[in-house]
Amino acid sequence: MKPSFFVLVLMLGTVVKVQPVQGASMLYPYGLDQGDHKNPKLDDGTSEEISLTVPFTFYSKEYQNLYVNNNGVISFDSQVREYTPDPFPLADGRPFVTPFWADVNNVEGGDVFYRETTDPTLLALITKNINQYFPDIPYTATWAFVATWDHVAYYGTVSNKGNTFQAALTTNTKRSFIILNYQDIQWTTGEASGGDPETGLGGTPAHAGFNSGDDKNFYNIPGSQTDAIINITQTSNVNVPGRWVFQVDEFKVTGVPTEAPEVANSNNCWL
Repeated sequence: MKPSFFVLVLMLGTVVKVQPVQGASMLYPYGLDQGDHKNPKLDDGTSEEISLTVPFTFYSKEYQNLYVNNNGVISFDSQVREYTPDPFPLADGRPFVTPFWADVNNVEGGDVFYRETTDPTLLALITKNINQYFPDIPYTATWAFVATWDHVAYYGTVSNKGNTFQAALTTNTKRSFIILNYQDIQWTTGEASGGDPETGLGGTPAHAGFNSGDDKNFYNIPGSQTDAIINITQTSNVNVPGRWVFQVDEFKVTGVPTEAPEVANSNNCWL
């Protein structure tokens, strides 16, 4: 259970308390009614290659093709079917962003949606958010790509647990940002990664962060590949619990925590 009166957020390596926003969705609009595409129901599946209408600059390199992988990864130029996460930097040099790299099995439950968009209402909201989080950087979004994992199950599940999270890529052709939104995280590990089929916990937990592909530029969100990653809905680098935002055209580690989130014990007390 989450704390009822406050959430814990890591800012600049310090745990602080902030009031939660009751009833507010952390996610940008998604689903078939938003014009989204939906990935096939396939364990370790991916989308088809997606050709972008504008290039997205990631770590100073432009990409025009990407994949939305069921296992919680958006990858550039190549698919990612691996279900047990590896720490960054990756030895094989693949560039990708992972909001929650773990063994998703949407055959057992949930859906993976994505869309490329220039919808003015969404772009206005993204622009407002970026301007709030990065007030010293002039920015008006002209394009976005939104991928959402909606109540997705884990491999080997015998429960009804599901995770809901989202990654939004946005650019104005000069600057690029990625927004990671975590609405509900109930499991961390699939059975093939050592997780308990009843709880979805244990083994090698999920990983969140970025890998540039150059073997030197990367970022691991605190708590990655530890039990604490289940509390990512309560951590942030922009003082909004459950949201992480990064400038990625030339990645700058600004305002990001260096400590792992705390872990709740069986009595829901914070350690």
